[in-house]
Amino acid sequence: MDNEAIKEMISSGILESEVYVDGDGSHFVARVICDSFEGMSLIKQHKMVYATLGDSMGAAIHALSIQTYTRASWKKSQAFQVS
Repeated sequence: MDNEAIKEMISSGILESEVYVDGDGSHFVARVICDSFEGMSLIKQHKMVYATLGDSMGAAIHALSIQTYTRASWKKSQAFQVS
């Protein structure tokens, strides 16, 4: 599985999301930005992302780190990034 395929699966499953995926072919990091996460616990947010990946988890995707944000929290996190 490649980064683009994972990105497409998440984007298709969580409408109006912005998705970034980095990985090496088996270990991946997904950053998912969506206002639908507002008011949800972190566990519910991650379950929502995992649900978009179906049977790929544990098979084609060996490990996935998930970072979820609302648009406001994403913007805030970017203010702390050092270039």
